[in-house]
Amino acid sequence: MAAPVVPSSFQIYNSYVEDPKWQIKFTIVWCSGLALAVAVSVPSLILGLRHGRSLKGIAGISEINGYQPAHSDGKEPPPARQRRPRLVGAWNALISPMYWSPPKLGLNLGQIIVLSAYLAAVLVCIIKDAPLISNPNRAGFLALAQFPVVFLFATKNSILSLLLGPGNGYEKLNFMHRMAGRAMFLGGCIHGSLWIRNHLQYGLAILGPQKETSGVASLALLCIIVLTSLRPVRRLFYECFFAIHVLTYVAFFVTICYHTMYASPWIFPPLAFYGADVLLRLFRYRIKDATLTAQDAHMTLIRVHNCDDGWLSGQHVRLRVFFSNRVFESHPFTILSASPSHSCLSSPGFLLAARSDGDWTRALNNYTRQQQERLQINGKSSGDSGAFVQVMLDGPYGGSSVDLGLYESVFLVAGGSGVTFTLGLLDDIVGRCVKLGRSQEERTRRIEFTWSIGSFGQIEWFAPMLIDIATAASNSTIDLHISIFVTCLCVPEAVPDIPNSIVTLSRPSIQNILKDFISVPTSSEKEDSIETRCEDSQKLMGLGGGVAVCASGPESLTRDAQNAVARLGLTMGMDVGGIALHTELFTL
Repeated sequence: MAAPVVPSSFQIYNSYVEDPKWQIKFTIVWCSGLALAVAVSVPSLILGLRHGRSLKGIAGISEINGYQPAHSDGKEPPPARQRRPRLVGAWNALISPMYWSPPKLGLNLGQIIVLSAYLAAVLVCIIKDAPLISNPNRAGFLALAQFPVVFLFATKNSILSLLLGPGNGYEKLNFMHRMAGRAMFLGGCIHGSLWIRNHLQYGLAILGPQKETSGVASLALLCIIVLTSLRPVRRLFYECFFAIHVLTYVAFFVTICYHTMYASPWIFPPLAFYGADVLLRLFRYRIKDATLTAQDAHMTLIRVHNCDDGWLSGQHVRLRVFFSNRVFESHPFTILSASPSHSCLSSPGFLLAARSDGDWTRALNNYTRQQQERLQINGKSSGDSGAFVQVMLDGPYGGSSVDLGLYESVFLVAGGSGVTFTLGLLDDIVGRCVKLGRSQEERTRRIEFTWSIGSFGQIEWFAPMLIDIATAASNSTIDLHISIFVTCLCVPEAVPDIPNSIVTLSRPSIQNILKDFISVPTSSEKEDSIETRCEDSQKLMGLGGGVAVCASGPESLTRDAQNAVARLGLTMGMDVGGIALHTELFTL
């Protein structure tokens, strides 16, 4: 005879048996979503491996003796293939609505859907069949389950960045890190506030016993972490935010382990992720000599010596300059030049640009100008000589998720100093087509380079580089056009003579420019065309060779680019063979 079974309605809820099961369920849910994202990224990963993009820079910047000789552009772009562009166009048209971005959020529709699904999974696992009022342990268990997600999406050298393919660096994954942290805060607040309520209701001590005291301390530390991570604090006091973030998380680890023995298993994955990050960083650190040159009071160019390979255009490094008393600060800067093996610049190398927007960049600019003035007074300067310093490089990281060589038409748009990203991409794709003779079957025929700036004087910052690249493209099979938009109501200054460029005193409409760029012209428009090469390249748009769009700059500009691709991708994406998008925005 079987033993009697107590009906479930009369059983006492044992949170230490049931709630860990919900931790496992939640972990299975987010791991399944992650596996799906990796599976979707497999074609991009394979293509990146085939073209040498996926693992580029994993061992840091390299130094070689000279570089490979350049080849002339004796090749026509390969003929457009009919079947692949239609598949690519259908896929890009399908996902183009995901690029739509509402104002102020800094997220696109795809990211909003991912975050909403993640938050829904957290809430379901906290609420489902849990007597939270009498026993709020479930919320605490789910808060602990956030630890692996928080660290997986926070570390700069994450295995996830490699699996998702090129262009998916830590800065692109950080939105999930912030959401997991807020989910941890939500679970901690539900757990802590309801336990405090129960203690007050039954007259139990809130402070005194180790479990209660360590729990209150953990919740207080979590509150400090979240409050100091808000965007205004990050933007205005980044160094303080970073120090508080690291120190309080260490303290939080200690207090939460004192609070519950169930925390220990969830501490080990974050430690493993962080340890792997530190280990890989050791391979990426470089200490190099560099030359600082102040273009004016607002821009400083940094040329790092003995760097010949190991980066992709569009990637960035964290830079530490050993000057004055600022040796402990490091800041991210985009590499604005291609590898010397195929760079179009008359003086190729590893170039960075620092605009004087904050205390550190202003101090760097002031130091550089003082050193240049001192060299001129001492008669040791030859006009453009700069200040010599030592720097530490950490990287490279990030980069473009779009390989421009796979698309017949390329649209690059930047605002302000965001041009460092698109300028590096331009140097790279023109160099691959002109200098290397399309060695990887690059398909690019047309490039529209758009730059929006606040004053005419800013053109001088990168005018020599634009002239070098435009000159290299002028006698090749690439049709490069440069549009510079000046948004201030100021008196025009002397504009450098950049081949095939136009300077306009207005604010650009990205959607209109992109629509005009990808539109197939009518027969009457073709008859009125002056430049035969431009006409021929426009005719080829009908073959569906695809359009790559890369935008970099302030949030308003990248949002306009996302919304433009979201609208045009649905209506014109199939006709042009797909519109691929990558946006680059540094936000704190």
